[in-house]
Amino acid sequence: MSRLDLSLQDTAAPEGVCYGCGGSNPHGLHIKSYWHEDGVHVVAEHLPDAQYCGWPDLVYGGMIAMLVDCHSNWAAMAYHYRAEQRDVASLPRINCVTGNLGIKFIKPTPMGVPLTLRAKVEGEVGRKSRVICEVYAGDVLTAIGDSIFVRVDAAQLAAAAHERDA
Repeated sequence: MSRLDLSLQDTAAPEGVCYGCGGSNPHGLHIKSYWHEDGVHVVAEHLPDAQYCGWPDLVYGGMIAMLVDCHSNWAAMAYHYRAEQRDVASLPRINCVTGNLGIKFIKPTPMGVPLTLRAKVEGEVGRKSRVICEVYAGDVLTAIGDSIFVRVDAAQLAAAAHERDA
């Protein structure tokens, strides 16, 4: 596998433990995000396992929200690296967290159909960046994420969460 075949997650954070996108989480979904050839979108594909069924034969809405959250976050980080003309593997690592997660469900999302996520930063890439993420089941648009991601210092974030000095 060449470096170009590696996902953003595997390149920037191979030790990641996030349930949605961390490659080192043995129980996680292992979402993989890549720059699309159009140079605008960051794309991912995922086939939800049967345990993520909501209504009969439909994907659980929380699963869709998790996919949009993780994938959109990686789109925001990819845009930051590109804006700084840096390789995704370069240090220090760029980290973003979800500031606001918005999901509009357009149509029911069927189980058993591969999902494609297409995300891009809308507007300026800044400390807070707006990401639009479309979810397709096959060729059918089923959901749209409209969210804000905030660039953070991961050590300071962890320290604040655990109420200790960074």
